[in-house]
Parts: sequence; C-alpha cells; structure tokens
Amino acid sequence: MKFKLFLLCLSFWSWQGFSQDYTVKGKVTDGEEALPGVNVYTKSTQSGTITNLDGNYQLSLPAGKYTLVFSYGNQKEIDIDLTENITLDVDMSDVQESLGEVFVRSVRVDADSPITHSNFSKEDIEERNLGQDIPILLNVLPSVVSSSDAGNGVGYTSIRVRGSDASRVNVTLNGIPYNDQESQGSFWVNLPDFASSTENMQLQRGVGTSTNGSGAFGASLNILTQTKNETPSAEISNSFGSFNTRKHTVEFGTGLLEDKFTFSGRLSQIKSDGYIDRAFSDLKSYFLQGTFKDGGTFIKALTFGGNNITYQAWNGISLETLKEDRTFNPSGMYTDENGETQFYDNEVDNYKQDHYQLHWNQKLDNNWSTNLSLNYTYGRGYFEQYEENADLSFHEIGPVVVGDVTIEESDLIRRRWLDNDYYVVNGTVNYKDNLVDFNAGLFYSYYTNDHFGEVIWSRFAGDSEIRDNYYFGVGTKKEFTSFAKATLRLSDEWSVFGDVQGRFLNYEMKGLTSDKVNLPVDQDYNFFNPKAGATFQLNSENQFYASYGRAQREPRRTDFENGITDPEVLDDFELGWRAESGQSTFSANLYYMYYKDQMVLTGALDDVGAPIRETSGQSYRLGLELDANVRISDQFTMQPNLTLSRNKNIDFVAELDGELQDLGNTNISFSPEIIAANQFIFHPIENFQMSLISKFVGEQYMGNIDSEASILDSFFVNDFNIVYEWRNAPLFETITFTGLVNNIFDVKYESNGYFFYYDQQNQNGEVETVEGAGYYPQAGTNFLVGVSLKF
Repeated sequence: MKFKLFLLCLSFWSWQGFSQDYTVKGKVTDGEEALPGVNVYTKSTQSGTITNLDGNYQLSLPAGKYTLVFSYGNQKEIDIDLTENITLDVDMSDVQESLGEVFVRSVRVDADSPITHSNFSKEDIEERNLGQDIPILLNVLPSVVSSSDAGNGVGYTSIRVRGSDASRVNVTLNGIPYNDQESQGSFWVNLPDFASSTENMQLQRGVGTSTNGSGAFGASLNILTQTKNETPSAEISNSFGSFNTRKHTVEFGTGLLEDKFTFSGRLSQIKSDGYIDRAFSDLKSYFLQGTFKDGGTFIKALTFGGNNITYQAWNGISLETLKEDRTFNPSGMYTDENGETQFYDNEVDNYKQDHYQLHWNQKLDNNWSTNLSLNYTYGRGYFEQYEENADLSFHEIGPVVVGDVTIEESDLIRRRWLDNDYYVVNGTVNYKDNLVDFNAGLFYSYYTNDHFGEVIWSRFAGDSEIRDNYYFGVGTKKEFTSFAKATLRLSDEWSVFGDVQGRFLNYEMKGLTSDKVNLPVDQDYNFFNPKAGATFQLNSENQFYASYGRAQREPRRTDFENGITDPEVLDDFELGWRAESGQSTFSANLYYMYYKDQMVLTGALDDVGAPIRETSGQSYRLGLELDANVRISDQFTMQPNLTLSRNKNIDFVAELDGELQDLGNTNISFSPEIIAANQFIFHPIENFQMSLISKFVGEQYMGNIDSEASILDSFFVNDFNIVYEWRNAPLFETITFTGLVNNIFDVKYESNGYFFYYDQQNQNGEVETVEGAGYYPQAGTNFLVGVSLKF
C-alpha cells in the first residue's frame, strides 16, 4: 500500500513540461479602454492568467491547438494554432454578458481569488456521466470522499469534504440553496441525472465566500445549470452496465429564436438493481428551461425535478456478515407465521421534488448590473417500513380484543411522511470597473413542512382506518441574509478581498416527533460572518494568497430532538500558492479550521439511517492540500491531488464503563489523515481519450473515542474510463461512445460505516461499555457503457 501511495504522490514531483513552449500575449480592451482583471485561460484546462492594470496578458504554452477564453462578466473564445510566439489583442466591446457568469457571480470566485476552490467543467462531467450521482463524479477532487448505500453509485450517495459530512457542505443551484432546511443534507437521489443539465460546478473548500443558505463548514458546492445554446440541438443518450443499471436521456434545444429566445429540456430515467441485495433504484427526472435576452436584459426561467423510488439500504451490515455475505441487506426483514425469514418487497423511499426558478439580470451600464432570483421548491414523499410486533397503542390503533384475547402487538406497515414548501427571494447588485469588483445582496427564505406517520396495513387493525395518522408535527424556518463583498486591485501584484455577511433566522417546531415526543421549539439565531483575504502575483508563473473566514450554523431538527440548541462556530485560515508553467499548473494550500461546539458524527445512526451528532466542544482540522495538472506531452496528462491532515477533538469527554472519562485529544470521526487521487489521461488523437482514475483514502475512525472497533480500513481503487467521439457521422453531428470500468482490480472495500457504544451490566454486576460497528460494502469490478447521439 505504501508503494501505491508513493506512485500516486510521485506525480507531484514530475510537474514539468516536455515540449517546447511558445508565448501568446496581447492587450484586452473595451473599445479604446484597457481592461484589467480579465481572466484569460485555455478552455481545455481552465488554467491561465489575468490581465494587468494596462490590460496586458501573457501565457506560455506548448505547441498545439487551443481555445483561449477571455472572461470578464462577458466572455469571448478564440481558437489559435500555436507554432510560434504570437501577439493577440482582444476587443471585448462586441460580446454579450454570459448568462453563466451573471447568475452565479454572487456565490462564485475567480481563478485569482484568495479562496481555495476547484472547478468541474461540462467536459469533465460528460466523460463519466453514465448514471452515477454527482458525489461520485466529484470523487476525483481534492479532499473529497464519496460513498453509495447501494454500492454502485446509483440511488442514495453521499459526499464528505475535509472530513465534513454532506450536511455541512453548502450546495446552491444557480445561487439558490439546495440543502434541506431542517436536516441540512443534500439528497442527490431527488435530482436523478442532474449532471446532464449542469454546465459546470465550483467546489470551494473551507468557509469560502459568502453564499446563500446555511454556512459552509467543510465546503460549498455551487452548481450552474446549462446555459443558452444559440444553435438548435437534440441528443439521445443511453447507457447500460452491471447490476442491470441503465440510463436513458433525451435532450433538446431550440437554438436562438428571433434573436431573443431559447428553450431547452431533458427527460431522464435511471434504473438499477444495485450491488447490495434489493437495493434497487427507479429514478425519473425532468428539466425545462427558457431564456430571454434583449439588450441589457437577461431572463432565465426553469423548472426541474425528480421522483425517486429506492429500496432502503441504509442499515449496513456487521463485520461478521461482511465476511460471509457482502451484499446482504437486512432492510425489510421479518419472520412470518411459520417462523421463516422473509423480506418485505416494498421497504422503499418514495419522494418527489419539483423546483421552479426565475432569474432576471439587468445590465444598467458598463459597470452596474442587478440580479433578481425567485424560487419555489415543493417536496413530498415517504419511506415505507414493515414493522414486526409493533406496539399498537403507539400507532394509535390501541389494544385489539378478539374474543377473550387482548392483542397489544401486531405486524404492520407504516409510512413516515415529509411534505414541505420552500420559497426564496434573492436580489444582488454588482459594480465592476478597472480596480473594483463589488457585490452585495439580500436574501429571504421561508420553509414550512409537515411531518406525519400513517399505518397502511395492520394484521390486527381494530376499528382504525387506513392512513390514520399516529403522529403529526410541523416545522417552520425563516431566514434573512445580507452580504457585501469586494475585490480591490491595488496594483499589478496585489489585490485584496473583503466579505461581510449577516444571517438572521427563526426556527419553530410544533407537535410530535416520530417518537411521539412533544417538541416545542421557537429559536432565533443572529450570525455575523466576516471574511478577508489577499492575493499576491509574484510573477506570471507564481501567485500566493491568504484568507480568513468565519462561519456559524444553527442546529438541525434532530439536534433539537437531542437537546442541542447552541450554534457552531468555525474560524478558517487558508494559505496558498498557485503556480503554472506552460500548460501545467500546481497549487498548494495549507488550512487550519478551528471549531467551537462543532457537531461531529457520533458514528451511530437513528431509526431512519441518519447519522447522530454530538457537540465536541473545541476541535480543529489542520491540513495540506496539493493539486496539479501536469501536461507530460501532447498525448499524456496527469491530474494528481493529495491531502494530508490532522483532525482532532480537544479534551474530548465520553461516558465509558459507567463514568465520564476525559480522553484527551481524539480523532474526529470520518476524517482520514490521507486522501489522494490521480487521473492519468492518454489522448492519442483529438477525439479519443483513455483515463486511469485512482483514489486512495486512508483509514479513519467512525467514532470520536479512538476505539479500535471503530476503524474503517483504508482503500485504494482504480477506474478505467474511455471516450471516443465520432464526428460528422452519418445522420448525426456526433456519436460519442463512453465506457467506464469501476474498481478494475476488484478490491473488496467499504467506503462508509457506523459505530456505536453503550454501557450495560455484565454478569458480575459491573458496568462495562459494549461496542459495535457496521459497514457499507462497495461493488467490486463493474462496468457502464453508453452512447450519445447528437443531432
């Protein structure tokens, strides 16, 4: 294993180009006026530079063909064939504001920002978009660990960044928060095949810049849906693979109509039996968008959503079962009247979610623009469970008398529902000139939901009726946020960044929880979150940055159920270096994240498979992130990254063997000290690519008490990806063939798990701690193949 990790790290030492470099330089203007601060980069790698105060830029690249992108709110692309040093001056006055730029400006950062981030382009998505969820696609990024309940990347998937779970990764779709307002999690299964409608993604690690929704305690993921396409298009994509997995997608685009309108849409279906027994997925989704442009007015209206039906696989399995039957799924298991073990065939999660968004951007002049966004999200659904020997009184059926026998327990089937509505109004204003880029905004959201349970069948039902409620509770969350941030260019070398945010929210709950506990909550939170940073451009090849940011988060619903009301506080310090040589880039980032009252995962799960959290008091994460894009030759590229970290609870206290014990500094749960990845890409001809994708995750504790029983072993897996694009094929513009073999060396590994402990009396009457763990096995060697037909 050490040798494998050595090979993965070796790629960082080989950061250099092997072909002759040439220079492309020039001046970027808006008519006669020089434009400083324009991002200039190659489209294939998105690495490049920015223009100085005089509008001048310079890039050093190996010989070859490139598409240069000049981005300054508006965007221009120019193709070049670099065989000698060239001068290329660019006038931006004739290009139009990019919808993609303006709608995410308030939550995105530029390449030279003092914020640690990674970009994931549409091209990156298309290479592997064969039905697996977005967390699986992002697994190649620095400090990311992803997992799948079903074991093959379809259905319920999750992501952790720098050891922080999905509820602490702030996700926005076109600047609108996606995290559930109560659980704070992001459930990608509710948006099947959303990657097919995604233009690009930006993952900001750490606190990042101010964004809408709950604070980023590990990262923020900003997703931009597809932008307008001025030419008509249609595409049919189909993929098939292991575990009877298949994806069918149909897309269309009208192109530009009357020089003002575009319409596009998508329908998708994904089905899979899953690697884990009965962990099937039946997923459907849609996406429909219209855009309007007239002068300085840009309007984007869209609706999208999905319906997921997935068999539950959130229980995991014990170590003993893991050794005997890796695919065993205990969900739905019960004993029939003959004493035979059976599995209920409809132990499923069934949830629908619909999103409606309207974005209106108005360019007032060359410096000022405004943006107004409206959102409504409607979610509703349930998970269904077969309960053996359930308490009838608890389910409001009551004891049932049959003859002279009183029956207090019965097998029954219940559904636990969540029905919610989410409204958002978001407005921003932006000013940008040669020296200043200023952005400010106001955000208001209103979330309301109903939680209730119903019994749809009982062996002994008495006089109850189908779908009678046995508990009912409501929750309401209101949030108002204001922010202002600016980047100031002090010189060609120095720029500074400042960001202040105020979050003001009220959370109210009434009624009963699923455990039938009355939980009245009416809590206000007021947060002030400052951020600041600076960037120093040493020369055309080396850039340094430093930043500080504070984030604060309110508890989530289950925290209140466990008696936790205090917010979390994070102070994040980042220090980074970015370098480039030719078409190769390298970055290093040192981070220190200090937490007060961090909500860490205990390792245990509740009765719906959700992680249980506890307050750890003081804690910290200290890490070094390395990331590179190394062009070895015209055909070979390496994209390695490595994270080394220490993640500690300070003076952690736990009840063990019947007494409170100070365990000193312990490891934070689910926080491996080593995370590494690499993509080795071979590009023999322009339209053909092969990639070896490697991922190493070091061992990690699944609890916070450093128990040996809680260790989740390290794993090292490799995938093989192949893409061939047949251009100008008969009847089609292009036919793209894609193949993906996951886990090519058939490694038996578990990417996630859980840990629990409790005290009990032994036979001698002494109190001792009992420990246990569960695991989520991932699939061995499996494959997906697909073909996309573009008209």
